Amino acid sequence: MFQLLKALQGSMLVKVAGLLMLTLLLCIPLAEINAINRERGSSQREAAAELAATYAGPQTVVGPLLLVPYVERWMEPLRNAQGQVIGQEARSKEMTHVVFPDKLHIEGSMAPHERYRGIFRIPFYTLSATLGGGFSAFDPKSVAHSETDSRIEFKAPFAVFGASDLRGLDGSPSIAMNGEALRFRQRVPGLADDALLADGIHAPLTGAALAAWEAKAPLSFEMKLGLVGQDTLSMVPIAEETTAHLKSPWAHPSFGGRFLATQREVTPQGFDAHWRVSSLVTSAREQVRAGLPGRGDAASAATAAAVAATSHAQRNLGPLQTFDVSLAQPVNVYSMSTRAGKYGALFIGLVIMAAFMFELFRRQRMHPVQYGLVGLSIALFFLLLLALSEKLAFWLAYASAAGASVLLLGIYFSAVLQSWTRGAGFGAYVAVLYGALYGLLASESNALLLGALLTFGMLTVLMLATRKVDWYALSAGNPRMPEPVLPEAAASV
Repeated sequence: MFQLLKALQGSMLVKVAGLLMLTLLLCIPLAEINAINRERGSSQREAAAELAATYAGPQTVVGPLLLVPYVERWMEPLRNAQGQVIGQEARSKEMTHVVFPDKLHIEGSMAPHERYRGIFRIPFYTLSATLGGGFSAFDPKSVAHSETDSRIEFKAPFAVFGASDLRGLDGSPSIAMNGEALRFRQRVPGLADDALLADGIHAPLTGAALAAWEAKAPLSFEMKLGLVGQDTLSMVPIAEETTAHLKSPWAHPSFGGRFLATQREVTPQGFDAHWRVSSLVTSAREQVRAGLPGRGDAASAATAAAVAATSHAQRNLGPLQTFDVSLAQPVNVYSMSTRAGKYGALFIGLVIMAAFMFELFRRQRMHPVQYGLVGLSIALFFLLLLALSEKLAFWLAYASAAGASVLLLGIYFSAVLQSWTRGAGFGAYVAVLYGALYGLLASESNALLLGALLTFGMLTVLMLATRKVDWYALSAGNPRMPEPVLPEAAASV
């Protein structure tokens, strides 16, 4: 039995199996570090949600458009208990007609700034924009009658503008129609409380604007808008032809929504983007119209049914179609740390493999505790990277964490291998691995290719260095150590 234990103790096969088991055990602290990273990322999202609740959230802009309130009146037969017509009863209901602009052009700039919640930085912007365009002459015949033989009495229209979070209004927006300055007021009358623009603002037409409307003449408008939002600005293309031109000194935009920018230029000095959307390719106007049910007449079953049908149509049309631009963070430290952590097990395996090569070729026996300490130092690199990246720029945090890890391993292996040269060589090997990992993180589009090449390269070095090793002799506990096959490669490893 003693001889068997002695043979197993010197068996290289048992040693390799133990190192594989050690690598698997070291995945436990890696998993804990990844859990901490996910928790910190979740805290960042919670900080963004808190700022959205207390300051301003992402903005979706709708308008300006015109709402024309009107009363539809008709006579309804009055019947007795036997169903005989005994007279006529006057009925009416209040409704709202939506008028969309023929053309809408948005010209603006987004000034970025950041707000803090604890250690977390959340990007915001201040939009300074001019919205210009015009409405065609109003045709009363375009308003459909919902009852037979009814007549429609129109009221004075008003301009409506909506944003998803009006707390972000930077000052009071102003709008002029046909040169007449109109004044915005809170909320939008005549809409149900859960309607799309119920919490928006409205400006009744007065003076020259009202006179032009009553004369059935076209209306031009120009609106000045200042709006603060978090991260994303979305614009709804409600006109026959909607165009937009936005610029910003933010060098890392993300374009999204239903319609991407037709032209865009992104430089280190910022971005410049243009959009052009026709009503022929979007159902945004139908979605807005479906989202504007009126309060209606509670005594009218037909009105209630119409509101229910409108709500059903709104649901069927799906999410509101927009074109978006977001101020994306150039480096999200938590996503970068998560991506780095995915290579943790591979890095631990490669470093342990290098230490094993030193033991194999340089006849420097290492204890399992020493292997464990080396593996833990690599695992703690990822924790150090996460902690430093919350305080420093990511590249600086990565360089600091990698430098500390390389220095530690170089000093440690200089003592273990009894040679400063070998310790420096091992440290250089680890530095190359960290450099390769940073290349993987910096080149997201080529990460898979670079990772595959790195793994294949390390396997190639291992196979070439050990191609003449007598593994059976080593597994049997033969005290004769193999001669170095590739001393240059091993030394570099």
